Amino acid sequence: MTASTTINKGDSLLHQNVLGSRRFSNYWWATIVSLGASGFLLAGISSYLKVNLLIVTDATQLIFVPQGLVMGLYGTAGVLLALYLWLVILWDVGGGYNEFNQETGKFKIFRWGFPGKNRQIEIENRIQDVQSVRISIKEGLNPQRALYLRVKGRRDIPLTRVGQPLSLADLETQGAELARFLGVPLEGL
Repeated sequence: MTASTTINKGDSLLHQNVLGSRRFSNYWWATIVSLGASGFLLAGISSYLKVNLLIVTDATQLIFVPQGLVMGLYGTAGVLLALYLWLVILWDVGGGYNEFNQETGKFKIFRWGFPGKNRQIEIENRIQDVQSVRISIKEGLNPQRALYLRVKGRRDIPLTRVGQPLSLADLETQGAELARFLGVPLEGL
């Protein structure tokens, strides 16, 4: 769920940073897609211009229609996908924090979204409205392990990052720590 958890001011403030799209796996795939797409695009351009733009192979031997054209189209689609991946990393979509302050009696959930008028996603409410901390575990082909905050009059609020599921031990530890801090029950075990 978090990159770091901080408890400050005599145990009255709990701050949890949530990792967004700036994960190693996203950097890895954006780099791989960028390299592959540029190779396809350069192969298509090389076959059209009959000038070798690639270091690894000679793409001037390709016939432009249909091979070079298709390589260029694949390259263009790949470059657009790589651009999207790099922009999502730049904007840190999904990143943010969870903050629970017992002095003010409020909690705040903050996440970054896509650019626009709703880029900043903020949920603020009173701590006394929190009914419980819920753990959701779904195993199978697409496993999901997440923490939710159950609040009166609202849908359950997700607290964990999207993507790689947390280990059961980490999920249980973080859920128990938060439930203990808020003084509410832990559900779902």
